Amino acid sequence: MMRTAVVTGAAQGLGLVTARRLAAGGYRVVLTDMQDVSAQTEAIGADALGVSGDVADEAFVEDLAARVAADLGGAAVLVNNAGISLIQPAEETTLDQWQRMMAVNLQGPFLLCRAFGLQMLAAGKGSIVNVASVAGLGGVIHRSAYNTSKHGLLGLTRTLASEWGGRGVRVNAVCPGWIKTEMDEKDMGSGAYDDTDIVNRVPMARFATPEDVAEGIAFLASDAAAFINGVSLPVDGGWTGDVSWDSLRLKTRS
Repeated sequence: MMRTAVVTGAAQGLGLVTARRLAAGGYRVVLTDMQDVSAQTEAIGADALGVSGDVADEAFVEDLAARVAADLGGAAVLVNNAGISLIQPAEETTLDQWQRMMAVNLQGPFLLCRAFGLQMLAAGKGSIVNVASVAGLGGVIHRSAYNTSKHGLLGLTRTLASEWGGRGVRVNAVCPGWIKTEMDEKDMGSGAYDDTDIVNRVPMARFATPEDVAEGIAFLASDAAAFINGVSLPVDGGWTGDVSWDSLRLKTRS
């Protein structure tokens, strides 16, 4: 029987690449995003389903979970990828900006974990992969709201892994470094950083690709990771493991 994977933030970037990767791995994929996803769904194939809505909206999430349960027999995999970014000094961050960041990046994953987790718990099996960030493992200047949301997402991951692991549901997270996506292009357009800043910082001397991170997600979602639960997997080219300064790191490349 074909298993169903739900992927949020699937209109573009990492979410879309992850949906394609899971579909290629034999899953029926449900793509959801604030944007229309009908074209992406059609491109993936007949077994894909697209639903547009806001993951921070409890009513939408509950309706989505009910539809997946009724039409597809429930979800075996949930990938909480939907997220937004904000580059702003902490002292200039407004309450509205803070609350919207928490709503999309943390409240949404909680609502989705709760709704689809109930289905998985009833089935006695399932896998949830939350897309966090290296910013959930440390601090990045001028991203107080974003960093906090991703730290919170890792806390949620570990807690649910502890609560649900003994009932057959695994919950893990990936922590990507900088990925070349539409979000990165928008952030870079603010002038906060450029390609050289990232390439010089990463020991592997490049940005991540969406495919790099999608492979990590697919692994954690799969039966190959059957005894992996509660981890925060960096997919960052060594970013979080390297405490060297730039000039020293760059010398190793000559």
